[in-house]
Amino acid sequence: MPPAGGAVPLPSRQTVRRRLRVAAMLIALAIVGLTARTVVVGIERKHALADAAAANQREYVYVVKPTVPHHGDALVLPGTLRGAVQSPIYARANGYVKRWYVDIGTRVREGQLLAELDTPEIDQELAQAMAQKRQANVTLGLAKSSLARWRELRAHDAVSQQELDERSSAYDEAAASFAAADANVKRLGELESFKRIVAPFAGVVTRRNVDVGDLVDAGNGGTRRALFTLAQTDPLRVYVDVPQAYAQGMATGAHVVVTQAELAGRSFAGTVTHTAQAIDVTTRSMQVEVTLPNHDGALLPGAYVQVAFDDIAHARLQVPGNALLFRAEGPRVAVVGADGRVHLQPVVIARDLGQSLEIESGLTPKDRVIVNPGDSLADGDKVIATPAPVTTKGHA
Repeated sequence: MPPAGGAVPLPSRQTVRRRLRVAAMLIALAIVGLTARTVVVGIERKHALADAAAANQREYVYVVKPTVPHHGDALVLPGTLRGAVQSPIYARANGYVKRWYVDIGTRVREGQLLAELDTPEIDQELAQAMAQKRQANVTLGLAKSSLARWRELRAHDAVSQQELDERSSAYDEAAASFAAADANVKRLGELESFKRIVAPFAGVVTRRNVDVGDLVDAGNGGTRRALFTLAQTDPLRVYVDVPQAYAQGMATGAHVVVTQAELAGRSFAGTVTHTAQAIDVTTRSMQVEVTLPNHDGALLPGAYVQVAFDDIAHARLQVPGNALLFRAEGPRVAVVGADGRVHLQPVVIARDLGQSLEIESGLTPKDRVIVNPGDSLADGDKVIATPAPVTTKGHA
């Protein structure tokens, strides 16, 4: 029963102590819980930072495997068609163009008249030389008859030997003058014949640079220009610069296939007829001459063509050109090993194809090559390799 008067009895000291102990325990438990939570959060953050640092240390790279071209693939190189015989035709005498008989595209035979020149100066020089020859001939005749008379006189001791020698010397001088005059007439006669411009060989006129009335000079020096350009179009020649890596495989008689972009679907068979047998020190290539039949005239001199050397096989490995690293030790390629670490592999480049490289040695078909490697990439770096997209490979 509660005490009279409605008063609430106070708890005993034991009860108060018990309650205080319980409260203290609860507070201690709360403090321990908060401390434990702080420690756990700190550990989690430490692990997260460690994972982030490890992730930042990893580098993601694209890799490709070296490709192996099919054995017997043709070596294709650019070339320019030229006539088997191709030459500019210059005047050999000064004069004016009197008339021309052939124009561009005209097929001419050897010795055919191309143009005629009017050479008034040479005509006058020739007339003068012929007059001097006649004069020298008259002088020679007089010296000859005089020498004959003085020989008869000398036989009868009517004149001295010295006088006879003087007449003999005069005769020799007259003979030499006549020979000189005759040679000058022949020289000018040859120049006179050069007023007729004829074709030195059978072919096609590819250029005409003169018209009636044009003043032309002899020779091809200075500002003198060719009257015509003549080319023999069957057969044709193709000069190709073959890289040093393939120079040893070039042999006279090897067969080639020539194609031209404008003649789609057509190919033309040719033969290697000459090789320079020397490497050009500037381009590190060897010049090769290919002879190409052109019976139907489908190919035109001066055209750009592609020449495929079927007998030259290149089974070297190829990698993208952007996989190469230039280091002080020489060219390197970054290869990802089975452990995910980078190995900077030294390689020997056989040929630079532009978008891709042919590797002579240093790689295997199973290697994983990094494309677009960073300059800071070092041997032993840990990376995560991903196959490169097809557009990233860049093979030629």
